[in-house]
Amino acid sequence: MTQTPDRAGTPKLFVLDTNVILHDSGCIRNFEENDVAIPITVLEELDQFKRGNEDINFQAREFLRRIDALTGDVLAPAGCPLGPGLGSIRVLLGSGRRGPEAFFGDTPDHRILRTTLDLQNESSPRQVILVSKDTNLRMKAKSLGLRAQDYTSDKVEGFDKLYTGRRLVEGVESEAIDRLYANGGILPSAALALSVPPRANENFVLRNGSKSALATFRRSDDAFHRVEKLVCYGVTPRNAEQSFALKALTDDSIKLVTLAGTAGTGKTLLALAAALECRQRYRQILLARPVVPLSNRDLGYLPGDISAKLDPYMQPLYDNLTVIRHQCGEDTQAAQRITEMRDSEKLLITPLAYIRGRSLQRMFFIVDEAQNLTPHEVKTIITRAGEGTKIVFTGDVAQIDQPYLDALSNGFSYLIQRMVGQPLAAHVTLEKGERSELADLASELL
Repeated sequence: MTQTPDRAGTPKLFVLDTNVILHDSGCIRNFEENDVAIPITVLEELDQFKRGNEDINFQAREFLRRIDALTGDVLAPAGCPLGPGLGSIRVLLGSGRRGPEAFFGDTPDHRILRTTLDLQNESSPRQVILVSKDTNLRMKAKSLGLRAQDYTSDKVEGFDKLYTGRRLVEGVESEAIDRLYANGGILPSAALALSVPPRANENFVLRNGSKSALATFRRSDDAFHRVEKLVCYGVTPRNAEQSFALKALTDDSIKLVTLAGTAGTGKTLLALAAALECRQRYRQILLARPVVPLSNRDLGYLPGDISAKLDPYMQPLYDNLTVIRHQCGEDTQAAQRITEMRDSEKLLITPLAYIRGRSLQRMFFIVDEAQNLTPHEVKTIITRAGEGTKIVFTGDVAQIDQPYLDALSNGFSYLIQRMVGQPLAAHVTLEKGERSELADLASELL
């Protein structure tokens, strides 16, 4: 989304759709010196979202408070200034005229389109741009000759540039690899000549022919530390990325871990196994995931009480617990301990919405399906972390169920990119599926 003035130096006019505001209540400050227009239909829709405890309800309330404070007692037709270096904001009432025949239906989207068309006709030759996270509305706008763009202020630069947390270095001197095995597993960074300096908690596969070593870089001592195969609660890593993941998950100095990967790569299983292995260091293990109803229908469509409605969404987490029980052996003390922890709520599985307002002290907190969260939701979760808490986000950016998020605008991708090089954070992208040969074949061919 281009935000600079047009060629004549005249500020552009950006018309905002409701979903942009529900995604980011502070969006009006991200258009530089250009002006922002809010159709009255958008305010009507926001009024329906004011009540509730979900993130979209918070965004609606926060936005309405902001524009109320900005506009004062009376809002002039030309709008009011947003602040130094910014444009102005106005509310569009619309003319009430009917639009093109294809859009006769009186829906909020069509009213927003008609209002934007009126504004374009009144403001010519000034550029008027409709900003929406709804691809269908953008296509309708383009069919009417309107400029339409996605809201991209919190998008990452590109999917192919998303940080993986792993680097393969070929041609490493044999002596350097030997030192990693002989020197207590530590190699000073000066011993490796890298074209790009290592980042904090970045993982490396160091290779020289058939000789290789796994290592992670620690900024605290400016050195590479060898990564060994670590068994956590009966779960053994099957590839280099899983070894990197378990190393980060069990490292107390790393407070935030993100694990990305497609289905079957072991993201949630590894996080849960590491949490169980480290259980004595934490007051509680909390597993949560956002509830995204099928076909975006409300949970009320499902039969049963609230527990029965939520169980289908939580079942994948229970399945991972079952896998770990089988790995340990059903009759072993380790398997029985899982049951005891669940009964005492030392191990708790819950919808993500249920942790709102809580302060998380000394918890190992796993957030599954994080790709369905907005950047604001991710920030809200992390700012709940109290002393001694570790937070793990797992997700697959190619499998997003939220209609207004994509691989670049979701909170999980945003978090990965923003935390690159931070000593408190580590990221690993798991690439190899380990669920079964059939699952791998389906992922590759279908």
